[in-house]
Amino acid sequence: MSNDTTLDTTLVLGATGKTGRRVAARLRLHGTTQVRAASRSSRARFDWSEPDGWDAVLRGVTAVYVVPPSVPGPVHEFVARAEAAGVRRLVLLSGHGVDAWGESAFGLDMRSAEDAVRGSALEWTVLRPSNFNQNFDEDLFHAPLVAGELALPAGTVPEPFIDVEDVADAVAAVLAEPGRHAGRIYELTGPRALTFAEAVELISRASGRPLTYKRVSPAEYSAALVEEGWGEDDAHHVAEMFVLMERGVGAGTTDGVATVLGRAPRTFEEYVVRAAAAGAWRS
Repeated sequence: MSNDTTLDTTLVLGATGKTGRRVAARLRLHGTTQVRAASRSSRARFDWSEPDGWDAVLRGVTAVYVVPPSVPGPVHEFVARAEAAGVRRLVLLSGHGVDAWGESAFGLDMRSAEDAVRGSALEWTVLRPSNFNQNFDEDLFHAPLVAGELALPAGTVPEPFIDVEDVADAVAAVLAEPGRHAGRIYELTGPRALTFAEAVELISRASGRPLTYKRVSPAEYSAALVEEGWGEDDAHHVAEMFVLMERGVGAGTTDGVATVLGRAPRTFEEYVVRAAAAGAWRS
């Protein structure tokens, strides 16, 4: 891998998050760009709520992987700062099926970020993945599964869960190919859609644990999150995601992964076997 200081610099936001840390590792391995990994806890500090620090982290950057904040608005100013700093390309992480979300209260942050990026004068690409497989072992669904039961306001409408490794592969590929993906929007999904009950059954079988799925109302779920210490607004926002999912607007699969990467996406079963072997759901 080259250490040539003339290499362009790519800024990876959310560098300690599910996609950011994987994208940064892939870019470093590929060696065609210098990587500036930025987050609230990274050496290159970045915080969406502290715009005074944005210019420093943008200095000398040619491309940015943008993981938007959970509130609408800040990406507009960030894009203006990026343009002023000489950034040439933006790759934005958004959400599957955003065009069909309508008046839903969920996803205003992602829609605002898309407006900012797509309305800029820079070369841009938008990636819209469905819910990550890794939510079951790295995020919101993990602790309930370890406890034996996942209770969510999701019924029979399936979700085309995607492996976050595929998302990171797609981000890295787009960043490595200037011009090829300019002005493109890619809807990224797994190869088939599963209900949450089916997903939990697969996890139960692979882990060898008697895990169960229980459907609850959005209000019950929101109240449970508040009991766990969530703020009411944040809890309501997550519950609204499930209300939107039950409309079926994001239930279909796409060929986005194959278009970007030239291969089929990883299956949910592959993910489950890998995570179970690593002990993800041991009690």
